Amino acid sequence: MTQYLTNFCLGIISESSKKAFLSIIDKLGKQGAEAVILGCTEIGLLIKQNDTSIPLFDTTVIHAIEAALSSI
Repeated sequence: MTQYLTNFCLGIISESSKKAFLSIIDKLGKQGAEAVILGCTEIGLLIKQNDTSIPLFDTTVIHAIEAALSSI
């Protein structure tokens, strides 16, 4: 997992990284997770909501929306 995160920080996004994260998300769903928080900014670049049926919460998007709303 560390190698995937290192690659993300370097801007390297591969299909194997995507498959690894989707496998983890699928496993979490099978264990009863109702949603997954994408707490690392780079993960949202790799995984999109249409990649899985489990609801995703991308903290980068959430923070951006809240920052925009706060500036109004």
